Amino acid sequence: MELRHLRYFIAVAEELHFGRAAEQLGISQPPLSQQIQAMEEELGVRLFERTNRRVALSEVGRLFLPEARQVLAQLEQAVAVARRAQRGELGELKVGFTSSAPFTSTIPRAIRAFRQACPEVHLDLRELSSRGVAEAVHEGRLQVGVLRPLAPLPEELVALELFAEPLVVVLPVGHPLAGGADGVRLAELGEEPFVFFPRSFGTGLYDQLLELARAAGFVPRIVQEASEAMTLIGLVATGLGVTVLPASFSRMRIDGVVCRTLLDPGATTAVWLVRRRDEDSPLVRRFAELLEREAREAQALREATKG
Repeated sequence: MELRHLRYFIAVAEELHFGRAAEQLGISQPPLSQQIQAMEEELGVRLFERTNRRVALSEVGRLFLPEARQVLAQLEQAVAVARRAQRGELGELKVGFTSSAPFTSTIPRAIRAFRQACPEVHLDLRELSSRGVAEAVHEGRLQVGVLRPLAPLPEELVALELFAEPLVVVLPVGHPLAGGADGVRLAELGEEPFVFFPRSFGTGLYDQLLELARAAGFVPRIVQEASEAMTLIGLVATGLGVTVLPASFSRMRIDGVVCRTLLDPGATTAVWLVRRRDEDSPLVRRFAELLEREAREAQALREATKG
């Protein structure tokens, strides 16, 4: 039995007239009568009582009708689910992100837009270091990741830069360099103690700080390490040292610290979207499209503000 046979049966059962049912189905009456007869023979039952004047459901047909309707309804639901999944509206999406991602305006807006567009998608959000995100995406434990630039990136991964932002130095509020209106050059901090992420934590900022400091003519003296940016800011507030972070952290208003833009060439950091080259999930495509859109709109807004 084919699904079209169920449709033929339901049409005749609802119209109780082969001619009207055939017209509804867009076929001629003789083939419809033949298909119903073949269906009855295959099932070994009589679905309709026929006379020259009327067509009526048999008792078997009456009991078969709701079951046939349910089968077609389930099929339509399955088709709808498949199409929505293809559009990236259903399922589960596993996303990794670095601790600094929520402090950028673009990422939270994109996640909010994704939840509004795809309310039935379960978002599994996991916070990791940049290296941890890259490794999890590479191993298939995550489908997509948002991280800071990382080198080398596994060949199986492809990265898209969403946006770039300046680096800032975080100083204790009483520091001699805290009160100026202009930014700070890293060479001015050559004698300062630094608090920073451990190299093993896997943030791309560690290597970048070393490169910037080397270009400025010194090696940073790191006196205390911490894996959380907020902990580093707290350590700066105590006067233990200074640190360098993405400018998005300057949105936080924390007593005891001042953020000043680094003026050195290359003192910027980016946010990347990474996924496997062979990743073809509609959910990943939908999420990536929203992130790219939000990043473009934020960049346009920044440029308009500057203008």
